[in-house]
Amino acid sequence: MEYVLLGIMIPFIGTTLGASCVFVMKKEMKPLLQKSLLGFASGVMVAAAVWSLIIPAIDMSESMGKLAFIPAATGIGAGMLFLLLMDKIVPHLHLKSTEPEGPKTSLKKTTMLVLAVTLHNIPEGMAVGVTFAGLLASGSSITLAGAFALAVGIAIQNFPEGAIISMPLRSEGVSKGKSFLYGMISGVVEPIAAFITIMLTSYTRPMLPYLLAFAAGAMLYVVVEELIPEASEGEHSNIGTIGFAVGFIIMMILDVALG
Repeated sequence: MEYVLLGIMIPFIGTTLGASCVFVMKKEMKPLLQKSLLGFASGVMVAAAVWSLIIPAIDMSESMGKLAFIPAATGIGAGMLFLLLMDKIVPHLHLKSTEPEGPKTSLKKTTMLVLAVTLHNIPEGMAVGVTFAGLLASGSSITLAGAFALAVGIAIQNFPEGAIISMPLRSEGVSKGKSFLYGMISGVVEPIAAFITIMLTSYTRPMLPYLLAFAAGAMLYVVVEELIPEASEGEHSNIGTIGFAVGFIIMMILDVALG
């Protein structure tokens, strides 16, 4: 069980290390670097969704024959709808946006920036949790190396994400200590979501393929609705594309080589 606890904490460590960049970097992150990091995060998440979540979900449904796509298709759709709903009911503010999304609120801008990243981290935590739950379940094709590959891949993706939340807060006039704390707190939801998912899956083993695909759908929603548009707007959009390719390839290599 110790390796499970380590696995679900790895992505949080990535976020914390990324948030600590506020202590060594200047107040503002250069747009070129920001776009490349957003693109990289997108590539990692898409590759993780496909190789670590959707393909295992289909493999686990082989007994359904030609209908083996049903759990994956259902889960992806449900995951996207879940994030769409969260976008509507949770007040949050995206990077470089002036208009908050969700219901009207009196929350501070810094708080809504943190909430936006926290929404991203929920499906990532679920992805790690359901993968380790699959590892613990009998008859699953998920390996220990594959589960850790996903955790490490998301941690790599979380490093720039932690920096992307802490650096803009610093540029808004928030102290280095508070900027780091807010960035770190945005990642706390990941081990919590992972733990809850593991507990739920232990009681609903037949739901595992659906939960794997659910996490994949939620991650894909974040990529398509937020990360890619932010990486592509304005000048130097090709940098975000290159970052996407690098992130996708690295995550694919991790999953195939270690899985």
